[in-house]
Amino acid sequence: MKLVTMEAFYAVVGLILFLVAGRIAADATHPKRWGSAAFWALLGATFLLGKRIPPAAIGWMVLAMVVLAAARQVGRSAPQEVPQDARKAEAQRLGRRLLWPALAIPATAVLGSRLLGFVHARGVWLIDPAQATLISLSLGALVALALGLRLTGAAARVPVGEGGRILETVGWALLLPQMLAALGTIFAKAGVGPVIAGLVTAALPTQHAWVAVAAYCAGMAIFTMIMGNAFAAFAVITGGIGLPLIVQAHGGNPAIMAAIGMLTGYCGTLLTPMAANFNIVPAMLLELKDRNAVIKAQAPIAAVIFIANLLLMWFCVYRF
Repeated sequence: MKLVTMEAFYAVVGLILFLVAGRIAADATHPKRWGSAAFWALLGATFLLGKRIPPAAIGWMVLAMVVLAAARQVGRSAPQEVPQDARKAEAQRLGRRLLWPALAIPATAVLGSRLLGFVHARGVWLIDPAQATLISLSLGALVALALGLRLTGAAARVPVGEGGRILETVGWALLLPQMLAALGTIFAKAGVGPVIAGLVTAALPTQHAWVAVAAYCAGMAIFTMIMGNAFAAFAVITGGIGLPLIVQAHGGNPAIMAAIGMLTGYCGTLLTPMAANFNIVPAMLLELKDRNAVIKAQAPIAAVIFIANLLLMWFCVYRF
């Protein structure tokens, strides 16, 4: 028996999204009032009711959210600017203490994952050991929230209002990482990996070990750019290129291949708008005129890291 599982935190997320939807519905000045409220309420329902309703119902909810986004019915409230003098005065009052809530998240995640997963008595576990890291990270977010309220003296309704403002700024792009990760799983189940392996083998001289390495690294980066998620690309490219060509055909070390291959996939993350949470959301939050400004700034770094990973894998994967 586990006292705390991830379902409890999913329920908290669902409740917050319902509160955001209610706030939008009550705002008569909102330009996309009912569409936005419906979108965030549907998303909240997927978190709150995910395991309590049939999977088909979740699928219909997701389709409804896609329709609302595609029909441009998901908008944002009019921004409420805080006077610059007031912002500066509050920043000076709080000083470096503003960093405490942000630092509380990783600190709680590390300590919790190391300690909480081992707490049990008479067959009753404090948290689910299999989800110790995720639960600790979620707990860290709640600790940071409580610490932020304590430091600033803000009312409990402020996090909902400000959190809702950020959610509305991000908009439908918030769903993109989850949907692309799910798509990667579907691709893996559908057998896309073997198809890619056949195409690569037919097009490239993979009998040479270095070609197999180059194909795997390039495949991880390119497929990550397409999927927007290195985890989604990993299952497909590792199953289609890495394991059959590097490990089975040339006797490469699977642990080294997987570790460096995942890092190579992250090079693709730096170069694609499909990784909305990394590359598009920051541009939206900072209200940059060029939505691809983040990608352009990261491109040289991605190229250098990719070349370094390619050489590192070629040197290590067949020698250790």
